[in-house]
Amino acid sequence: MTAKTTAEPTARLVEVFSAIQGEGLNVGTRQIFIRFAFCDLRCHFCDSAHTWNAPASCRIERSPGLRDFESHPNPVPLTTLIEWVERQNLPCLHDSISLTGGEPLLHAPFLQEFLPKVRSLTGLPIYLETGGHRPEQLATILPYLDSVGMDLKLPSVSGESHWQAHSQFLQLCHSQSETFVKIIISHRTDLAELERAALLVADVSPEIPVFLQPVTPLAESDQFSQTPALAPAPADVLTWQTSMKRFLKYVRVVPQTHKMLNQL
Repeated sequence: MTAKTTAEPTARLVEVFSAIQGEGLNVGTRQIFIRFAFCDLRCHFCDSAHTWNAPASCRIERSPGLRDFESHPNPVPLTTLIEWVERQNLPCLHDSISLTGGEPLLHAPFLQEFLPKVRSLTGLPIYLETGGHRPEQLATILPYLDSVGMDLKLPSVSGESHWQAHSQFLQLCHSQSETFVKIIISHRTDLAELERAALLVADVSPEIPVFLQPVTPLAESDQFSQTPALAPAPADVLTWQTSMKRFLKYVRVVPQTHKMLNQL
């Protein structure tokens, strides 16, 4: 009788590297970024459209912060990814591991096995960056997460609408991890949608921090949408923050600082 063998879990990646977090609650901290391939959203402002599908190979930084990338084929076995993260994890350098994409929750079965191992080996907190529209997948890995940054998609800006899923997602992650909400704003932002977003967050907790992030306009060669997103007027941003603060305690306006620093 032949013993059954179980195939090692694999993931399709875009890149693994060390960098400064440029957005949200963890802005300015040093993280090991694991960028997963695939996304099921098509936001007009997306600056990572190259992650929507899986490349044949991924790039891995050999030395943290030096951008000395090497190429490896996809998909990547779990034990190989563990080795890459351990190589990045120099003593006292990183504050956490960022799961980003794409949409990392499309790899939830892989993350269920990967996260407890990488937490045990590195001792680093795990931070999830997500579109916030897949509560069922979130539930499977929530015990292994320390913080969650949830993008709340305004239809007027993103072209996506996921109000009910956002509500379920936020209720779930707020109960078990440090959570904040990021909302991309542009010249197309609808104030009524922003107020709806504020009420959605306040219904879970008015203490949840919300970050309004003015969109970073894409170069014309990188635009893929017929409705490109342009930066909002400063006066509008002040008005929108004022409106949201009627319902929420913490509403901060923070741009993509890594773009300002020319930091990958």
